[in-house]
Amino acid sequence: MPDRIVALFRGWQRAIGALSCCLLICPAFAQTAAGDSAERGSELTVALITFGPGEEVWERFGHNAIEIRDAATGAARVYNYGMFDFAQKNFFLDFARGRMMYRIAVGDPAEEYPVYVEEGRWIVRQELNLVPAQRAKLAEYLEWNARPENAQYRYDYFRANCSTRVRDALDEALGGAIKAQLISPSRGFTYRMDAVRLMRPVTALMLGIDAGLGPYSDQRLSYWDESFVPTELMRHAREISVRDANGRTVALVANETLLNTGHLPDPQEFPPRWTWGALVSGILAALILPGLARARANAAARIVFATGASAIALVCGIGGLVLVGLWAFTEHVSAWRNENILLLNPLCLLLLPAWLGAFRRRWRPSRFARRMAASVAFCAILAWFVKILPGFVQDNYFWIALLLPMHFGSALATTFASARERL
Repeated sequence: MPDRIVALFRGWQRAIGALSCCLLICPAFAQTAAGDSAERGSELTVALITFGPGEEVWERFGHNAIEIRDAATGAARVYNYGMFDFAQKNFFLDFARGRMMYRIAVGDPAEEYPVYVEEGRWIVRQELNLVPAQRAKLAEYLEWNARPENAQYRYDYFRANCSTRVRDALDEALGGAIKAQLISPSRGFTYRMDAVRLMRPVTALMLGIDAGLGPYSDQRLSYWDESFVPTELMRHAREISVRDANGRTVALVANETLLNTGHLPDPQEFPPRWTWGALVSGILAALILPGLARARANAAARIVFATGASAIALVCGIGGLVLVGLWAFTEHVSAWRNENILLLNPLCLLLLPAWLGAFRRRWRPSRFARRMAASVAFCAILAWFVKILPGFVQDNYFWIALLLPMHFGSALATTFASARERL
């Protein structure tokens, strides 16, 4: 019996000894692993690179990327999101349907930056205050994301573009510090306001984008949401604070360097305010169209009237079909529920035969044409009236001011032309 007790006691001694070794060795391994990660991260420098807007349509919003330099190896890499290829299979069809697939690409700053310099775009480099472990985490994530099997992502103009992907990657490395500080403040801008002001140099496309955006684009944006614009993320980064390795509060941007001044003009700070000008144009059209209809005995008046009325019907009708198609058959969420369908009305196409017939000297609009013109005018009035109802928040006052008077004038023109023919 005493021998059995001694053996049991020695067994417990060995178990306690093994457990003690584990308790001593495991923290040592953990500290070594953490030390390796910190040491690896300490050799890295992370910077947010922002490029000013370019001249091409897809460059008007600007661009940004993440630069990581490794002092140990001398290597420098720049990670670009928002890359696309026109040669990609079904690119234009997928673009039309709202199913765009973009990707991240990795390049050498020495090769990438001169391209933007040659295009005349300014370049700002903001070195970021990340602790070594955060730098290592970010570098590992970007390397994983850049692998061919992970590189592609579903693109969205406002929610998943080059800037939001950069923002999200940095925020993840910082444990959510960026979102926590940007999610509440707002300057009252909307997706529409930023899109319109940035596309202003290309007036026709700017107007097309404004007409095509629905109420989704009129929500008020926080600084976090507005960071879909690269220059806005650059500005907001200057105000963000983080904790350093010692737990002290420091600015996220350690230093900022202008790498290239560029020669292209900066975009406007605010979108154009053309509503009053549109109203004047609409009222003039509403006065001129009925006047020309009454003066149809004159060949010049007849040609101008028929040409102008046909052009309005064709543009509004085709525009309406596009808006209906975007809502019904695509995944362009920002174009859904577009109230401009009441103004860019597909019914206008049914008026086209009547307006083309107005080139004839003896022309009288049919009852169908008169009723259709009245229906189009009623829809335009409805687009204005629904603004008093909750839920109709779309900022389309420019289009109401321009097109409501035009449609009203067209309806009057059919009435005047019919009355004149009876006389």
